[in-house]
Amino acid sequence: MMKKILVPIAFSKYSQGILNFAAEMAVPLGAELLVVNVINERDLEAVNKIASFGYKVDVEQYLETMKSEKRKELKKLTAEMTLPDEQVSFSFTVGDPTNELLKLVVDKDIDMVIMGIKTHDIRHIFAGSVAERMFRKCPVTVVSYRGDELSERLRGKFVKHRGKE
Repeated sequence: MMKKILVPIAFSKYSQGILNFAAEMAVPLGAELLVVNVINERDLEAVNKIASFGYKVDVEQYLETMKSEKRKELKKLTAEMTLPDEQVSFSFTVGDPTNELLKLVVDKDIDMVIMGIKTHDIRHIFAGSVAERMFRKCPVTVVSYRGDELSERLRGKFVKHRGKE
């Protein structure tokens, strides 16, 4: 039985669709949604690098600003969700996104992961790098969300490719 669903979001234009889809899955299952945003440690390393050049940038202040902005955005994204508040939790974590998500899966006894994919880079036409690694390494079911726009774009690419055969 699915009791806990992990929903990683990156606050992209697909985040609302991912959250809505995950909530639709959680309702009939009576599952809890654990929504997480992983702040990539590379971003903090970049801030440190900028600070090393003498610019007045503070990593902790940057991190708190990021979290504050993302909390506001999350409030907007979850405003219309029909799940009771006790079935939804949100957290931030800092580190390598794939490793942090895998840690959460194991540590929180997650039953399923619902996440989006990226298609901006030709090397990751099927799945973004984090999603691709999650599909390969995750010990639980990973569901790939595709909104209408992305679905149509992928369908069009396939049809175009098939026409060349």
